[in-house]
Amino acid sequence: MKSAPTSILEVKRHDAVGYQPLVDYASWRVAILNFSDDLLPENLTRMQRHNETDEVFVLLSGRCILFVGEGAETIERVYAEPLVPGQVYNVKQAVWHTHTLSKDAKVLVVENRDTTYDNSPFIDLSEIQHRGLIEMVEELWSPQGA
Repeated sequence: MKSAPTSILEVKRHDAVGYQPLVDYASWRVAILNFSDDLLPENLTRMQRHNETDEVFVLLSGRCILFVGEGAETIERVYAEPLVPGQVYNVKQAVWHTHTLSKDAKVLVVENRDTTYDNSPFIDLSEIQHRGLIEMVEELWSPQGA
């Protein structure tokens, strides 16, 4: 059986570590996020927000915890949301967020094509917030929490 020509069907994949855009079209982008060391809980020292767009996450495999922070200029409270495979999680515009992934995780990301560091500032977590993130991961991924 012959495969469809790339002029009518593109097939993309990303198996290396980290984030990789795969399809850009008009105003949107589809990317894959895989595990990377900077997403280990002990390395999560800041959160990011996108000032001009929402961002969608879909867990394809493995485990991922999405952290979202309440607050505008400072993060007042952090929530941990363990992603369920196949469910769509829409982080609203200008909401602080970050995530941690298991080594076997693969997350589909959909965002505006013009989402860049220029319109997506970072904010440092306090030491208390950072420790709190680590504790949430330990609780959620412990044998009792899993």
